[in-house]
Amino acid sequence: MIRINLLGVKRKKKAQPIPPHYIFSFIVTVAVCVAIGFTWYFLGNKITGLKAEKAARQVELAALQTKLKEVESYERLVASFKEKAEIIKQLKKNQDIPLRLLDEVSTQLPRGVWLTALSHSGTKINVSGFAFSNYELVNYVQKLKGSKYLSEVALVESRKEAIGDISVYKFILTFDIKV
Repeated sequence: MIRINLLGVKRKKKAQPIPPHYIFSFIVTVAVCVAIGFTWYFLGNKITGLKAEKAARQVELAALQTKLKEVESYERLVASFKEKAEIIKQLKKNQDIPLRLLDEVSTQLPRGVWLTALSHSGTKINVSGFAFSNYELVNYVQKLKGSKYLSEVALVESRKEAIGDISVYKFILTFDIKV
């Protein structure tokens, strides 16, 4: 029997060399993909780090805002205490003025002089009263002028009057109190 081989012999094709532009294109494509991968990884890590830093700064900001509120509250409290202390100091100072005035006016008062009225307008004081003689009245005015708490002592009026059958001198004095 005769055999006829209709199928051709399988021959191995000769391997053709890969063109250099394919190799170059492949290497460039791989290098670009690697560069994109590294960039992606680097930027992803940087974004994660920045988000963590932002969260830490927000926590720090919240803590500092709380401390700022405490400091502002403390400053308001200190200002309030200073204001109250100044008011108390002023009240003590002003409380002492009437006491000094009455003490000074009464200690300088001679026997023959008596007061009928004492009024004030700010630091200006008006005193009216009676004296048995002009000498006692002038003596009283001189003592008031020598006082370290009083200034600008002036005898505004002095006139002779009669109370019943006794002759007296009615007077009006003005002076300033030193604050």
